[in-house]
Amino acid sequence: MRARSPLVALVLLALLGDACGSNHDKTSAAPRTTTTRTSAATDEPATASPTTSARPQPLADVKLELTTVARLTQPLALAVRTGDDALYRAEKPGRVRRLSGGELDPTPVLDISNLVTNSGEQGFLGAAFSPDGSRLYVQYTDRGGDGRVVEYTMKGDRADTTTRRELLFFDDPFPNHNGGNLVFGPDKMLWIGMGDSGGAGDPNDNAQSLGTLFGKMLRIDPRPSGGRPYTIPPDNPFVGRASARPEIWAYGLRNPWRYSFDRSTGDLWIGDVGQSAWEEVDFLAAGSGRGANLGWARLEGNHPFKGAAPPGAVGPIYEYRTSDGCAVTGGYVYRGKRIPGLTGAYLFADFCNGKVTGMRQRDGARVELHDLGLQMDNLESFGEGPDGELYAFSLDGNMAASTRPDKRPSSQMPSRQRPSSARIASYSASTVDGTAISAMARSGSFRPWPVSVQTTVAPAGTPTLRSPATEAADAGSQKTDSLAARKR
Repeated sequence: MRARSPLVALVLLALLGDACGSNHDKTSAAPRTTTTRTSAATDEPATASPTTSARPQPLADVKLELTTVARLTQPLALAVRTGDDALYRAEKPGRVRRLSGGELDPTPVLDISNLVTNSGEQGFLGAAFSPDGSRLYVQYTDRGGDGRVVEYTMKGDRADTTTRRELLFFDDPFPNHNGGNLVFGPDKMLWIGMGDSGGAGDPNDNAQSLGTLFGKMLRIDPRPSGGRPYTIPPDNPFVGRASARPEIWAYGLRNPWRYSFDRSTGDLWIGDVGQSAWEEVDFLAAGSGRGANLGWARLEGNHPFKGAAPPGAVGPIYEYRTSDGCAVTGGYVYRGKRIPGLTGAYLFADFCNGKVTGMRQRDGARVELHDLGLQMDNLESFGEGPDGELYAFSLDGNMAASTRPDKRPSSQMPSRQRPSSARIASYSASTVDGTAISAMARSGSFRPWPVSVQTTVAPAGTPTLRSPATEAADAGSQKTDSLAARKR
């Protein structure tokens, strides 16, 4: 995550047609030959059962657009609650807001902005509801610059702050790689992705050390047990090993800013932000990945970085050069119904080039990769709604929803705004201007990073829903001329 302006957009991906022109697939170096995936069926967490879905199309034949629906302030994630169709939006300053039926509840579900440091990569970074919806878990950077994972009990649509219970504290020596994502997996365990604690090149070698929680994928049962505020799942790989933290599921991660489980198969996808040369997407199939070493900081992607490659390191399913963007933004496998041609495709993006890419895999190998023709500058996060539809967050200050052009709700007025940071498919939008901006990428120090941004307008009739609380911010969000961004 990077320093950013006070306005962010939430955008939903939409299908417009059945086929479009084909683009060349993006390719990368082959996965390293040391890639292994352990499998011990009796020891692995339970996974979701595959569901029957419509036949997917080749990604080159799927048409998409981005359309706006509301105005937001620095949302970083979505949380969904069992039995509730609302979208619960986590905001970086320290709030969770509820959006239902296009209406934003004026009273926050939770407001702990007085406890949160909101600066650069620090802030309120993630939220997740327990599987039964009775508790809300949040991860944030406190006023001292350290990380915390905290539980609140829900009372109706509000989190009761008097029930605050702290699960984890991270004494973070650097102001970056502070964690971010919280996810309840198909095994009903709480998964917590932690960066290597920051500093260029993992100076403390945290990612390869089993004695620290930094640079890891953690897995806990949040129910208290044995003097701990949480329970260690007995099938975690390092339970009982001397000097190893039992919370660890996998290690060797630099900054797994965004990761997700395929709601149909239980596969785990991780977008791990690279240092200065390679961005990577990691794939751990359901029933594998227990105790996996993903390589950092011995390897960056498939390539040597510092020291010898660890034996049996799990290589990325895909990597691309950092110079082609600046930082990967992990996403989700599409399992919604609105876009049947996308079924089973993993959608992800890059923060700087803003391109949304689709990928499919078979037996852990990439079989399809395609630029989906969507672009938003500073795309920092995706979200998945209760219905499996996907959302993306950016800087244009709008929240976008999608419909087919011929099925827009008649109650919605056409948008009069010019989105400042979304590039919509060429058939459905016209380019107003192109602006070259210079971002500052961080890989231990600031340095210029060229980023190209195209400004476009949505086609006539694009629906826009407005949040009264953010009307006053409109003028300042109409134009984005420059950006100071930091490498996650």
